[in-house]
Amino acid sequence: MKSRIRDLREDNDLTQQQVADAIGITQRKYSYLETETQPLTDELLIKLADFYNTNIDYILFRTDISAKI
Repeated sequence: MKSRIRDLREDNDLTQQQVADAIGITQRKYSYLETETQPLTDELLIKLADFYNTNIDYILFRTDISAKI
């Protein structure tokens, strides 16, 4: 399955390290999240949605509308 968090990162011209630093995890853990080797926790999902100023449903492919409501 395609990773929405990878798409968001690439669309914003960010490295994995930059996003990992912003949400308080290691680059390796972030890489695992992008490749779905590890599942997103609720806490990280919220941090990513806040970081990208989007909604959780967009990250989870429940909607194609990226704007926060």
